[in-house]
Amino acid sequence: MASYFTINDHLDFDSIQDIFSDGLQLKLSAQSKAKIAKCRKYLDQKLKNLGSPVYGINTGFGALYNKSISHDDLGTLQRNLVMSHACGTGEEVPKEIVKLMLLLKIQGLSYGNSGVQVETVQRLIDFFNHDILPVVYQQGSLGASGDLAPLAHLSLPLIGEGEVFYEGEKQSSKAVLKKINWKPIQLQSKEGLALLNGTQFMSAYGVWCVMQSFNLARLADIIGATSLDAYDGRIEPFDPLLHQIRAHDGQQEVAAHMNELLKGSQLIRRKKEHVQDPYSFRCIPQVHGASRDAIHYAAMVMETEINSVTDNPTVFPDEDKIISGGNFHGQPLALALDFLAIALAELGSISERRTYLLISGQRGLPPFLVADPGLNSGFMIPQYTAAGIVSQNKQLCTPSSVDSITSSNGQEDHVSMGANAATKVFRVVENIKTILSIELLNAAQAMEFRRPMKSSAVIEKLIADYRKEVSFMKQDRILFTDIQKTREFLFS
Repeated sequence: MASYFTINDHLDFDSIQDIFSDGLQLKLSAQSKAKIAKCRKYLDQKLKNLGSPVYGINTGFGALYNKSISHDDLGTLQRNLVMSHACGTGEEVPKEIVKLMLLLKIQGLSYGNSGVQVETVQRLIDFFNHDILPVVYQQGSLGASGDLAPLAHLSLPLIGEGEVFYEGEKQSSKAVLKKINWKPIQLQSKEGLALLNGTQFMSAYGVWCVMQSFNLARLADIIGATSLDAYDGRIEPFDPLLHQIRAHDGQQEVAAHMNELLKGSQLIRRKKEHVQDPYSFRCIPQVHGASRDAIHYAAMVMETEINSVTDNPTVFPDEDKIISGGNFHGQPLALALDFLAIALAELGSISERRTYLLISGQRGLPPFLVADPGLNSGFMIPQYTAAGIVSQNKQLCTPSSVDSITSSNGQEDHVSMGANAATKVFRVVENIKTILSIELLNAAQAMEFRRPMKSSAVIEKLIADYRKEVSFMKQDRILFTDIQKTREFLFS
């Protein structure tokens, strides 16, 4: 029997983790159903007595806002909107993010301020529960009037158009609906606009990247601690006294984590010949900590956004108001996503520097971490790979949020470019996974040259588990395979 998550007032990261990890299905709470139905009923009544144009309900869209539409054509208007805006291009959005988009669109419509039918929201839930995932493309959104093109592709299957992934293959939505005996939704007034206006493309990428970032920050500490011990680093830079007098939350958290990770290590406590370590080791709390603080900021922005109503116009039945505004504008997300990309890129940058030091032939370690350097190149080239990826991350961190291109004949004259920020930070996340994998590959190799001395129980357990997947390298071999196996070990 399926387990369910009930869509209600608030969605948080723990709930999202549970939904996806445990394969939970969705259902609307009675309260949410009532809110949606009440808003739809109000809108239907309002339309009967509406003597003036209301944007997007009985008018055209964007620069066509001054074109009135007859009552008989309101359904056709909404269907045309969905089809005409499905102009996405580029790579397909990963399926897990499409599923997140469905969840977040359902959440946004559940508050009863969008004027949609309960039937429409229920069909989105059915798509989620049956793993019918619309084919959505990464390019096409300016992140301003919502994520118009991506959300149009997300919505096409509701009306029997577009394509979906279902039962392991890409199929036409029309064929899938016929196969499972579902009729296409007949969109009512306002519904197409409610589906297309919204920030669910940006916020789905943002939520996914934030959730990945929590894990990346933790792993950066663990792998950094392994490298520190393998490099014969010092423990003093992690003394709590040092961090109490510069009390950034992230810095203190990382310092405490490093002390915990290195507790009981023979290597960290042995007498050192050097009095200081390079910054990439000594400043781990300051650098990793700053990134942690930025991740938490991005998480705060994302959690606010996914519990918001971001379509337009917005309907307030109790106040008898239909307000055309700008809640679809992605500026809060664009800034946070740019910041998140920079914060993650710094975790990669400092990681690559630690890798560089491990292969540099210092502190009793052989050059390039191989017993017979010269005949063997050892770990020379994985550092090249990490350096190339770090450089690419710098390019990906050029902020999208400072850019804007006027669209819709000047009506949409400032846009956030948050969708570009979202797809860029996704690439940065994937890059950081590889950079950290390369550091672990090097750190584990370096640790073997410190034997018989041991690191902490935590680090020794990590290395023992890792060695079941990737063996010590005695002489040159194809390291592409080792990097891939390391990445799978860390992130599978």
